[in-house]
Amino acid sequence: MTDSIIEIKVSMNVNEEEQLRKQGFTPNPVNLNKRAGGNKIYVWYKRGSGAPITRIQVSYDEAMTGSLKTNRYIRVNGNLNAGTGGDGIYLWYTTGSSEYDIPIVDLFVSTEPQEESQLFQFDWERLSCNLNRKAGGSRIYLWVRREKPAYICDITATANFKEDHLLIQQGYIRVDENTNRGAGGKKVFIWYRQHPDRQKALTDLQISTNTSEMEKWQRKNYKRVDQDLNEGTTGPPVYLFYCKTGSNCGQPIKTASLIIGKTYSLPYERAGIQVIQENLNTGNDGAKLYLCFYQ
Repeated sequence: MTDSIIEIKVSMNVNEEEQLRKQGFTPNPVNLNKRAGGNKIYVWYKRGSGAPITRIQVSYDEAMTGSLKTNRYIRVNGNLNAGTGGDGIYLWYTTGSSEYDIPIVDLFVSTEPQEESQLFQFDWERLSCNLNRKAGGSRIYLWVRREKPAYICDITATANFKEDHLLIQQGYIRVDENTNRGAGGKKVFIWYRQHPDRQKALTDLQISTNTSEMEKWQRKNYKRVDQDLNEGTTGPPVYLFYCKTGSNCGQPIKTASLIIGKTYSLPYERAGIQVIQENLNTGNDGAKLYLCFYQ
């Protein structure tokens, strides 16, 4: 059995790379500032028999950090956008031990959508925040792989960080991209938690952007997440619906993520990843965002 990852570090220069190598860390070879200028930055990890890392989050806004700090997440030193004009981006991790915490055994960094679409098929999960966020250059995403298959068993959404502390305590993972990106309004995030028992899994996700679509999913007995993903913008209410195991609406869902831009989603669709066609920023001038999931 592969040892779990117990520590993550970031190097900002050659001296730090040498130090981490001497300390037994393994590097991922992708520069996190690829094509964006700035420092050459790499993520490193160490495997071992200590407490395994089970959840990783990304912050690009100070408001995203409060609940992570109070729940004793460890912040990895080093702004992943150092030397660029992009957002200050930091990795955070925790070593939870609840039934929703499945150890992480591997990390990967992707730079191309064609590459990404293949990773889902091998039980990799994609963190939704582009590590070059607002810096230009390649879109850089961090991926994690767990020691055993995990399935999304619960999903919700929040606005303006008020419920973050409780959700983290309950084992939820934040999808670290605001569904109102570029649209104004409230800062809205989707959250989910996972469980190794496939019998607890969600089996379908859908989005409604108008009354007709909402009524359609309600007639099919889908459950609605009450938070409007478009809250505070000029667009109509946008809601997330889900279906659970036993309702004959699909196979267990392993992971979900957000995609920015319709063109970027095409390789995902060709690879069999379910991309929901409704734009989460319908009716406003924000970024075109699409929810995807893999079964």
